[in-house]
Amino acid sequence: MSSLEEPAPTASVKAVDEHVAPDTGTAPTELSNYPRRWAALAVIAAAQLVIILDTSIMNVALPSAAKDLAIPSSDLQWVVTAYTLAFGGLLLLGGRIADYAGRKRIFLLGLLGFAAASALGGAAQNEGMLIGARAIQGAFGALLAPAALALITVMFTESHERAKAFGVFGAIAGGGSAVGLILGGVLTDSLDWRWCLYVNVPVAIIAALFALRLVPESKAHGDTKLDIPGAALSIVGLATLVYAFTEASKQKVLPNGSVTTVGWTDSLVLTLLAVAVVALVAFVVVETRVKNPLLPMRVALDRNRGGSYLIFLLVGAGLFAMFFFLSLFLQQVLAWSPLKSGLALLPFSLGIIVMAGIVSRLLPRFGPRPLMIVGLALATTGMLLLIRTSPDASYVSTALPAMIVMSLGMALVFIPASSTALVGVQPHDAGVASALLNTAQQVGGSLGLALLSTLSISASSSKLTDLVKGGSDPKDLAVQHTASVYGFHTGYFWGAMLFAIGLLVSIFLINAKKDALPAEGAVAAG
Repeated sequence: MSSLEEPAPTASVKAVDEHVAPDTGTAPTELSNYPRRWAALAVIAAAQLVIILDTSIMNVALPSAAKDLAIPSSDLQWVVTAYTLAFGGLLLLGGRIADYAGRKRIFLLGLLGFAAASALGGAAQNEGMLIGARAIQGAFGALLAPAALALITVMFTESHERAKAFGVFGAIAGGGSAVGLILGGVLTDSLDWRWCLYVNVPVAIIAALFALRLVPESKAHGDTKLDIPGAALSIVGLATLVYAFTEASKQKVLPNGSVTTVGWTDSLVLTLLAVAVVALVAFVVVETRVKNPLLPMRVALDRNRGGSYLIFLLVGAGLFAMFFFLSLFLQQVLAWSPLKSGLALLPFSLGIIVMAGIVSRLLPRFGPRPLMIVGLALATTGMLLLIRTSPDASYVSTALPAMIVMSLGMALVFIPASSTALVGVQPHDAGVASALLNTAQQVGGSLGLALLSTLSISASSSKLTDLVKGGSDPKDLAVQHTASVYGFHTGYFWGAMLFAIGLLVSIFLINAKKDALPAEGAVAAG
């Protein structure tokens, strides 16, 4: 592929066009030299942070919300599930809508819709109102997230600049959840759980106002007819898949008082999985036959992009072990408050933020594959180090070093994988390719929730049974903590195995060289 031509001076920013110039074989893109791209990136980063913070903030706010609105514990999961179902199910459609209707336009619509849904949730007077607001949040988040990433893709095409831009994205993606735990604790303790939702409103409105002036428009041209059958099948397939994972991880109390999960053999879980498989297989078949597919197979089946999506799925599933089990360890075993626990997780976020700046300079020099291999090796090591935790262990000597090692590794994964996930994508497909990246993370997180929780609770129950057989009192808090930590260790181990599989994927599938990263992630050869 030849180098990009310098775009002609223009008084205004034009939309990216997928048309291939016949004399050079390159696709012109006025946005590659857009003068306000760094200011636009700041706005996009703020919007992305709102989405990432929201989930972890609500995890902290849930107990207070349940008490205030009299939500039964059996229904409380729907406050989270309503969001994940809408978000995960609509992501692919949201990415395509952004491509066709205009990425800036959909970015603004997603921001303002997310703000309105947050205000509705904050003002909720009953369980149904809160759950409905969360579903609306998820739907607008599914518009906002792929539009944001697609805008980064089409604005930053030069090697070093693209690496820095994805460095910002990676730092937010990796550190936002822990920051959300802290912010959620502060808002819930000092104000009210409702402010965990209200806080999105001013941030989103301010970001939208700046986006009006700073973010350029970009859209796909050519055939923009929406693939309705593919959209319907993707929504049904992804939503039921996420729901099946969520349902499988639900806890239930057995007649003897022990706790287990619904598990994979439950009739509802099996039915949901069957529906998801049928819908997704039908989706693939439809996408290979329609003229203008919702998800062109060329996007997913490329070696580097497909490998990157798989890595994001595995990393999303594995990271759940660290955040979920370590949060339980800090709050249930060490008896720390939500705010103190959130602060304890902050080093993970800081490690990613600090390392992101270094990785953004290393990526153009060494290319993505070496960084991803080192990063996944570090992440696997860090996860295994968490097995050193115990009911009487020191946080500083056990959990803290593990988090630091893992955060350094994650920065080396997030940034290169975000770039290779979009390398070679035509402008026509930028939104849906970005949506597929978000979908991989979303499904991965749901998979981690179900798989690792099931394994952990099963191991914990077995350990408690063995301790009781040895003469221990099952009501003794120390005995319960020992069994719980043993279960957490099982979660950490299998989380590490997921990272290890990701390491193998990076070794055998990712082959993009450093000179493949500039421009091709935004503009493709004909």
